Amino acid sequence: MDKLLYGVAYYDEYMPYDRLHEDIKMMKKAGINVVRIAESTWSTVEPQNGIYNFYHIDRVLDAMEEAEISVIIGTPTYAFPTWLAKEHPEVLAVTKSGPEIYGKRQNMDIISPAYLFHSERVIRKIIERVCNRKCVIGYQLDNETKHYDTAGKNVQQLFIKYLKEKFQNLDELNKEFGLDYWSNRINAWEDFPDVLGTINGSLGAEFEKFQRTIVEKYLGWQSDIIKEYKREDQFITHNFDFDWIGYSYGVQPKVNHFEASKCLTIAGVDIYHPTQDDLTGIEISFGGDMTRSLKGDNYLVLETEAQGFPQWVPYKGQLRLQAFSNIASGANSVMYWHWHSIHNSFETYWKGLLSHDLKENETYNEAVIIGNEFKKFGDKLVNLKKKNDVAILVSNESLTGLEWFKIDEDTNYNNVVRWMYDELYKMNIGTDFIYPLSENLEQYKVIVVPALYSAPDELLNKLNKYVKNGGHLIVSFKSGFTNEYLKVSINDQPNFISECCGVTYNQFTIPKNVKLTGFDNLTDEDKTIKTWMELLKPTTAEVISRYDHYNWKEYAAVTHNEFGQGSATYIGCRVSENALKEIYTLVLKKSGLYTNDQEFNFPIIIKHGYNMNNKKIVYYFNYSECEQKLTYIHNDGVELTSEKRIANGEEIKLSPWNLIVVEED
Repeated sequence: MDKLLYGVAYYDEYMPYDRLHEDIKMMKKAGINVVRIAESTWSTVEPQNGIYNFYHIDRVLDAMEEAEISVIIGTPTYAFPTWLAKEHPEVLAVTKSGPEIYGKRQNMDIISPAYLFHSERVIRKIIERVCNRKCVIGYQLDNETKHYDTAGKNVQQLFIKYLKEKFQNLDELNKEFGLDYWSNRINAWEDFPDVLGTINGSLGAEFEKFQRTIVEKYLGWQSDIIKEYKREDQFITHNFDFDWIGYSYGVQPKVNHFEASKCLTIAGVDIYHPTQDDLTGIEISFGGDMTRSLKGDNYLVLETEAQGFPQWVPYKGQLRLQAFSNIASGANSVMYWHWHSIHNSFETYWKGLLSHDLKENETYNEAVIIGNEFKKFGDKLVNLKKKNDVAILVSNESLTGLEWFKIDEDTNYNNVVRWMYDELYKMNIGTDFIYPLSENLEQYKVIVVPALYSAPDELLNKLNKYVKNGGHLIVSFKSGFTNEYLKVSINDQPNFISECCGVTYNQFTIPKNVKLTGFDNLTDEDKTIKTWMELLKPTTAEVISRYDHYNWKEYAAVTHNEFGQGSATYIGCRVSENALKEIYTLVLKKSGLYTNDQEFNFPIIIKHGYNMNNKKIVYYFNYSECEQKLTYIHNDGVELTSEKRIANGEEIKLSPWNLIVVEED
């Protein structure tokens, strides 16, 4: 791209009165140069079967084209019209809770022939209408697509076909899944039970893996349709989302982003996060690092909040801090959901850039500042290239496995992922994400492995090889425990990676009144463990920490092992954030990755990359309500927002929720 995209989702259909030209006037003032339209408006475009109305699409495209504002067209398929539900009730998904009832969005069976027929028809009608419009720069497939737990008879029939292709016979399947237990053995394909009733984690997890493949095929199918029409200068994207705990949190359980993104020309993402006193930037960074890693390239932030929920109305400076934080992670756009706050229906109080009065407000006024800065020096920030030496290995299979077999009631897979990611972020360690099928592991000096519960033998052997050839591995508890079908290994744990880790165990428990030894600089609270403990027995590993408890004191808690040309650090329990920081520091120093950036810690966050002129761009962010005094530690350059020179060693002050952006000489 030749510029940063700064935009909003815009729904002319939702407006209480005609104000399109007033909205465009306000957009231009704010530097808005792109809008997303058409997604979610199927019932407006096709009010009855085969009857089309393009009034809103046409008038918005005409107005945006005249205003020189670009447009991204969304396919409208994530919410279907009433007439389709009435004529074809089978398009509503059947889930574990029973048949869906019409009303909410994303309640359909995405493999239903009737749904696919009518979806294809409306997609083609819209794309035929818009593909040659000058202002249309790209297409968004569907919206935050998942499998929506669809599990009707048609889905289960395809699952059986999938299993037949995967296993030579039923004996192999029964053995691999352990179906003799409780007489769950399947002796004939025609006797295959309803998967929704299974108590067998292997069968249930495999079905969830199959459901994720449905999403990949569905998005690929839409992409293939778009490719028949799109111009060379138009892109195809999708707005992936994440596990949700009231905001974007962790790895999405219902889509494998790495596989699903293969049909896109550029990855896209929706990122929502707390603000006010809870704004940390972690979700922005996590979502950005994950999405950038999907295709190893820049990406689009297609949705993020402006005001959002009432508790998310940003403090002064926070909207700007958030926007530049996205760009610092490699995003080529910041787009708000949405332009205006709607006046009724489900998301009435998920507020947009404008409030319900549709007038200027403090958030809009800050957006004006952002837009003008993007216009002023965005050409120096667009297409930022980042080269990270640290990667985190994430696994949908392990996520699913640890839902079937929980670590404990308060700790799931994404808790472990975020525990390990968040501390890297706070230490200013740039991070990529990889997944079990990723190649070229050797491009990373350090790979962090959170709770890799489910892993085929070849993946564990690949990790052994990575360490032997000079890589540094940091592995958490609950790793290597089962194969890809959740079958527990009969080997010493942690299975094959005990070779590179130099440690084994065959017992584990829940800690009570247990502390750690070896972390002399930590408080007693930081030495206390609360979640999980594996009773580690080193074979060749050096003990970093033992359990400080009269009964468990002979066992190791954290170990470090030199293996081949590299090393592996194994963390057998959920240590505190400060203890994890000490472990990371040890490995970073051994791997030569401990730099001046690590002299700063949260709330000062430093990010950098190289722009199209191969000049280094450095960001300093203050994620706090307090002024921060610090020393600028990078090369001399120009601070882009103030247009003033800045020198290495210069003392700087960052006011609350503020930042500087430096282009080095």
